[in-house]
Amino acid sequence: MLAKVKSYALIGLNGAEVEIEVDINAGLPVVDIVGLAGTAIKESKERIRSAIKNSGFMYPIKRVTVNLAPADLKKDGPWFDLAIAVAMLAASEQVTGRGYKDFVFLGELSLDGGVRKIDGVMPVLISAVQNGHTRFVVPSGNAVEAGYIENAEVYAVDSLSDVVALINGTGEFSPVVGRSFDAAVNSFVLGADFSEVKGQLFAKRGLEIAVSGGHNVIMTGPPGAGKTMLARCVPGIMPDLTFKEAIEITKIHSIAGILDAEKGIVTSRPFRTPHHTTTVPTIVGGGMKSKPGEVSLANLGVLFLDEMPEYPRAVLEALRQPLEDRRVTVARVQRTVDYPANFVLIASMNPCPCGNYGSKTAECRCTATQIHNYLSKLSGPLMDRIDLQIEVDGITYVELRGGGDGENSAAIKVRANHAREVQRARFATDGISMNAEMSNSMIKKYCGLDTDGERLLDRAFQRLNMSARGATRVLKVARTIADLEGAKDILPKHVAEAIQYRSLDRKYNA
Repeated sequence: MLAKVKSYALIGLNGAEVEIEVDINAGLPVVDIVGLAGTAIKESKERIRSAIKNSGFMYPIKRVTVNLAPADLKKDGPWFDLAIAVAMLAASEQVTGRGYKDFVFLGELSLDGGVRKIDGVMPVLISAVQNGHTRFVVPSGNAVEAGYIENAEVYAVDSLSDVVALINGTGEFSPVVGRSFDAAVNSFVLGADFSEVKGQLFAKRGLEIAVSGGHNVIMTGPPGAGKTMLARCVPGIMPDLTFKEAIEITKIHSIAGILDAEKGIVTSRPFRTPHHTTTVPTIVGGGMKSKPGEVSLANLGVLFLDEMPEYPRAVLEALRQPLEDRRVTVARVQRTVDYPANFVLIASMNPCPCGNYGSKTAECRCTATQIHNYLSKLSGPLMDRIDLQIEVDGITYVELRGGGDGENSAAIKVRANHAREVQRARFATDGISMNAEMSNSMIKKYCGLDTDGERLLDRAFQRLNMSARGATRVLKVARTIADLEGAKDILPKHVAEAIQYRSLDRKYNA
């Protein structure tokens, strides 16, 4: 007898429908799985055999052919176990109901018949709903995650026996209850606060601008000046997540297998801090399954590179394309996938090997050659893609111990939220949401300058030896400064402040 069951494969951030066909005929007892099945799928026949027997059903002692259609789509992963087992039981007439044809089945089986949690459920369900499917069976471990999918009737199960009872109508099952994103967000706990940072008003202002417009930033300063602490305060001022953004982040984290099963959705913007010994595939993504890398895991959040020159040159150069395109294409022999990489880069570095070059409180011991070699680890094209360059100097004892707390993160976040709302309204028909994403045509449309502003930018372009990309970065930052001030037009003072954040250009090129 022939039975057909629906399941889904995961290709990058999207799901592809897979039809599981099982044909049982007389002959020598053997199971053949065809249809470009990966190793995990070929091994599944042993898991399925044990799961069916240990669930109290009869395993067909006949010739069983399992086809995964379409045959030209490479399939891998354990989430086809449940669908194949249901198809086998249907083909051997141990499933009496015909309702299995209405479901999409996802899940890995254990030897005792249990259904294990899998990765990537959210992007698969979203793709399936867009393709017209409405009823799903998933592992109970993925129930919370599935509860955030709209227009989906999802049943969470613990075992193969539960699935058969659901199909045959011999048990009482209720679909997963829909969940509220607003309720989940209210559980977010703030980490470090800007009020804990003594002094460093210039750096705080720069980070506020960076967050408000989605700009990349690098902080330079001696060891102990507070660069790392400043960066760790940034999550507290990041604008609130919208439900659409939370879903986009959750899809990536679900694929990567780092999603908190109890929460089921990401409620705060990512803050990723890879170690300086990381590799190119770890940063941009890859591996046999083309998993997302750090640039994608930081999507709509922050990628923090502490002591940036310590990272391998190949890793830093690999950042150039995602910083410019805000997407990354992972090309491997088996498949090519495209992941979003729309993050804010926050980097820190010492100004020289000893860390004291340009410091007001300590003396530099490095030679000019040593300083040049150290800074040359960051290429010109990479630095051109960083909008704000902030110098962070050490503070005095009076600044450390005296005075009260500075402005807290909550107050800064209010301004960042307002600036992002202004930008979303401005770019409502342009397909972007932040100033940092503007194309050249959008810069021409939204970043017009008066005569004084043009003259000021022209002088800075000549004196700082800016590239064309560097000049456009100044305009984008000036637009964000104007938005924070509530100004409709970019004024000369906004351009002047934006130019201040090209400190490395001024220091080493002027």
